[in-house]
Amino acid sequence: MEFSDDTEHAPIRSAIREICARFPDDYWAEADATHTFPWAFYDALAEGGWIGIAIPADYGGGGAGITEASIVLEEVAASGACMNGASAIHLSIFGMHPVVRHGSEDLKRRYLPSVATGKLHVAFGVTEPDAGTDTTAIRTLAVRDGDGYRVTGRKVWTSKALESDRVLLLTRTTPAEQCARRTDGLTLFMANLRDPAVSIRPIPKLGRNAVASCEVSYDGLYVDAADRVGAEGSGFRYLLDGLNAERVLIAAEALGVGRAALRRAVGYAGTRVVFGRPIGANQGISFPLAEAHARLAAAELAIRQAAWRIDNDQPCGEQANVAKFVAADAAFAAADAAVQTHGGFGYATEYHVERYWREARLMRIAPVPQEMVLNYLAEHVLGLPRSY
Repeated sequence: MEFSDDTEHAPIRSAIREICARFPDDYWAEADATHTFPWAFYDALAEGGWIGIAIPADYGGGGAGITEASIVLEEVAASGACMNGASAIHLSIFGMHPVVRHGSEDLKRRYLPSVATGKLHVAFGVTEPDAGTDTTAIRTLAVRDGDGYRVTGRKVWTSKALESDRVLLLTRTTPAEQCARRTDGLTLFMANLRDPAVSIRPIPKLGRNAVASCEVSYDGLYVDAADRVGAEGSGFRYLLDGLNAERVLIAAEALGVGRAALRRAVGYAGTRVVFGRPIGANQGISFPLAEAHARLAAAELAIRQAAWRIDNDQPCGEQANVAKFVAADAAFAAADAAVQTHGGFGYATEYHVERYWREARLMRIAPVPQEMVLNYLAEHVLGLPRSY
């Protein structure tokens, strides 16, 4: 095993920190409060070439791996941008993975270079109101119409739909009851969101409000067959290819949020004087913060192992799921400890830790809830009977 610092990763961290320093906590607090997409931040990262870090160099990207992408997202979140910052770029950095792996050469040439430069925004449309985590139960239907398809249905939690031009959209091209397996008959498209047949409504939510999560309705949207990703009916398999990588990236974002919260809490505990001494001298304050540090340190090791396995084409289902689980829990514990450390001021927006807390809670739900991670580990790692 090798634990020395990678000389190629330090410059990435330094460059991202330099950009993020121009966008302090007050910038993110205002964006969250006003539900304003962080365009200045997004443009700054795009100008630096960071949006396309994981897109192959042949299509205008940086050609880097999941390890490098995870470092970018971790540093963005750790700056205090948290999930508002990470979610603004997450899909552009890695959401195009199914297109990279399975799209036609024409599809890749038409879309990937614009995504890499940050010019083209793409959303991700999978979840539906009645399907939830049971992806095979989706009802959005794509029916053949000449040289293309007509799409009808409804999606929820489509992040960045308001800002995006295209959506990587999962549909049914064959009803589930006509398929040998429920995972058959699902097809991915690079569909147009700027069409009169598409209506978008932001969903009011607890946090991460600079990046809207939307309900999107498709009322006979025409999608050309040239915008289909890979073969008809293979969309579910294409999605699975990217799940482990996405869980590692979400874990890295959680790690960053936890570190932002811990940094704020330690700073406050060292300077806030009550009963004649800094509150950080009290074990009731210091121990939860020390424990938060330990949990975050363990989560980082899990993230680095999982990312390494992905970048080296090693099986990583267990490692990616473990990384997501421990990082999400560690981040929320750190954010909760930060609020508790601040006492009543932890509830005040000016100290920012309440925003961290709201955003840290998200990773225990999305993109996969902790319970589904445990289902995977119980069945596929421990060999227990399937429970769902």
